[in-house]
Amino acid sequence: MALFVRLREFFRWFYRYRSIQLTSEGTRYVLLTLAVGVAAINTGNNLLYLLLAMLLSLIVMSGLLSEQCLKQLEIRRILPEQVFANQPTIAALAIANRKPRLPTFSMKMMDVVDGKAVDRGIHLLHLGPRASTFQSYPLLIPRRGLYAIEGIKLQTRFPFGLFVKAATFPLPSDIVVFPEVKPLPGDLVTELTALGHEQAAFRRGMGASLYNLRGYQAGDDSRAIHWKTSARQGRLVVKETEAEDQRRVTIALSTAVPDADRHDFEEAVSLAASLAVYFHERHYAVGLLAGETVLEPALGMERLHAILRTLALCRRTLASGSVPPGFQHLGNRTDQGELTLLILTWPDPALLEYRRAVSGVFQASEPA
Repeated sequence: MALFVRLREFFRWFYRYRSIQLTSEGTRYVLLTLAVGVAAINTGNNLLYLLLAMLLSLIVMSGLLSEQCLKQLEIRRILPEQVFANQPTIAALAIANRKPRLPTFSMKMMDVVDGKAVDRGIHLLHLGPRASTFQSYPLLIPRRGLYAIEGIKLQTRFPFGLFVKAATFPLPSDIVVFPEVKPLPGDLVTELTALGHEQAAFRRGMGASLYNLRGYQAGDDSRAIHWKTSARQGRLVVKETEAEDQRRVTIALSTAVPDADRHDFEEAVSLAASLAVYFHERHYAVGLLAGETVLEPALGMERLHAILRTLALCRRTLASGSVPPGFQHLGNRTDQGELTLLILTWPDPALLEYRRAVSGVFQASEPA
């Protein structure tokens, strides 16, 4: 009894991850085999029995050879470090055939997402014994958030195309998809430039804007040499730039929205991500307020990734009329010379009271 239970559990496990399906050619082949079998039984002709045995042997061989193609494969998924919504990127599968003598033929490989196979266009025609290969494929995810790939599904029609044998293997991978980053409209860039004009401290430092030109001195960085002026004056001249360590910006995103403004909320998240990338590229220390989450302004790619990850995973909440503590102190940040931008999904009366306390207010539903 115990052996029967173990066998039953084994077959349940096996068929949970394996499947077999007749192709149109396979259906005709099986019907032909049945017809030959009926004829052989009715007539007792030895040649028909021989033909039936040959047809049945091809079915058995098809099952055995296709099963060998699916065995002893080692697969590893390689994902990019950054994935943005609606932006194509490249992923890859590293496939190794661990069989010592038998190759793998005619393999189709698909990702399993939400229990369904997603065709990535990967077809492996041949992989020799103890060989390995990389198969890259385009990856486009339409929405931000956590994108879970549960496993990988392999399909093969080898050797005769009579059956499609499939095997599903658990290969979980979780991707945090950053919000879609869009180019900012020209009028918005002009407004942001005007808002941040006074954020640069006009003194010598490590910045991007020109502060002064002077003669070269021992120990100066050769990358700071202004070659055009040096050629014109016949001596080495270096450029000094304005310090930009005082450039700080905080992007405040309200997550409390009415239920009807779901699309507008996604637009607001995308706008916040686009602003974060915009100011990061201009060497601002960027911070974020997203609901109760507070990320203080800081420089560097690590801070930008933290902001994009927070925006990718943030969720909208129903409007309750209360204002998070971080939003209540936006006026203090503005008074200290920090650029503060408030992004609204809808004209929230509780937050509109802070309109004068921040540097700028943007509503996602407006053509900003």
